[in-house]
Amino acid sequence: MLSGAAATSASHPELDNWRSLPISQQPTWRDDPGYDAAIAELSMVPPLVFAGEVDVLRSRLAEAAQGRAFLLQGGDCAETFEAATADKISARVRTLLQMAVVLTYGASVPVIKMGRMAGQFAKPRSSNEETRDGVTLPAYRGDMVNGYDFTPESRRHNPARMVRAYHASASTLNLIRAFTQGGFADLRLVHHWNKGFTSNPAHSRYESLAREIDRAVRFMDACGADFEALKRVEFFASHEALLLDYERALTRVDSRTGQPYDTSGHFLWIGERTRELDSAHVDFLSRVRNPIGVKLGPKTSAEDALALIDKLDPNREPGRLTFITRMGARNIREKLPALVEKVTASGAQVLWVTDPMHGNTVTSPNGYKTRNFDDVMDEVRGFFEVHDSLGTFPGGLHVEMTGDDVAECLGGADPIDQEAFVEGYESVCDPRLNHMQSLEMAFLVAGALSRRS
Repeated sequence: MLSGAAATSASHPELDNWRSLPISQQPTWRDDPGYDAAIAELSMVPPLVFAGEVDVLRSRLAEAAQGRAFLLQGGDCAETFEAATADKISARVRTLLQMAVVLTYGASVPVIKMGRMAGQFAKPRSSNEETRDGVTLPAYRGDMVNGYDFTPESRRHNPARMVRAYHASASTLNLIRAFTQGGFADLRLVHHWNKGFTSNPAHSRYESLAREIDRAVRFMDACGADFEALKRVEFFASHEALLLDYERALTRVDSRTGQPYDTSGHFLWIGERTRELDSAHVDFLSRVRNPIGVKLGPKTSAEDALALIDKLDPNREPGRLTFITRMGARNIREKLPALVEKVTASGAQVLWVTDPMHGNTVTSPNGYKTRNFDDVMDEVRGFFEVHDSLGTFPGGLHVEMTGDDVAECLGGADPIDQEAFVEGYESVCDPRLNHMQSLEMAFLVAGALSRRS
């Protein structure tokens, strides 16, 4: 990662316009005695990312929007403080790097590597409350807001958790930087990334590809090539900008340009539940220089998409705006074409990314929230088919995944069945692809990109 210019606390008055606008999915903690102290501390701490890094990412995403790169964005549905450990973070980073190797080598396209990490500690919920055995408590909204344990104290909305989330994010970014810049990501060690995982069809295929890379590297070495570029990778951090108290407190003004940057992450997105045009979330993110994503579900109209472009990307700047479609396998081929056609005709150069997870959530017969791997894969295929038919570029993949061998999504080359959930289901929110399923998805996407090229 690149260092950026120094930043000062943001004082632009327009950054607070959101406070007078409709807002949803926010905690009830403004009257908590610890609220002011938490905001004051977050307003003074060092930035988690730097303006220079954000600018680099925006230029990389511009390449993807113009069909010259591909975005791979993945990580936990909701990070937890408990899982912010070196082992779990390295496993997630390693899996993303493996997926990126498959995409880069299989499709001959530069891959932008981005984690749903170092900030994904809050989640929107369909209900404000949860009832168990006649007891009703606030719903779990992620570790940045409250705890998962079903007790009144745990479920209280606690603003001090924002500060803890900041420190967990800082630790996570510190580890990511060490892994990606300190030799862990050296492409010449690609075989070692797969150690410690059970043998299965996806890994066998990966090992075959790793051997091909080894041969290519040895050839280049014999030719006297400089391998400096293979020793480290760029890796960016992203999360849903859900809690505006947190995002506003971490916004800084870049001393080089006088522009505000939300330094909680490189890339921020607005969810399907909070993307109303006149909402606080859209207004706030329209005023920071970060690249912005917006989740678009099957009910999104072309007019909605065009209005969001006018608000979030009025200058039509490639790399500024990403549309992350989450249509569901049954809807993708029917609903996506009109959006892509109208946006393309408008002249806007947005980056189109597929989120094949959120539109395919079901409940298993034994009561677990899950996703069928075949449905997830079908939505990915549909995404590519639509763009192929329209002559546009399918620019990225946004996926909830983990580097661990959990059992949360049904199916895959090494099939997960519902009985495996009893021992292997670990997510506190939505089901994630495990390491094996993530690699299998990467091969599918690499094949689709290769056929295009």
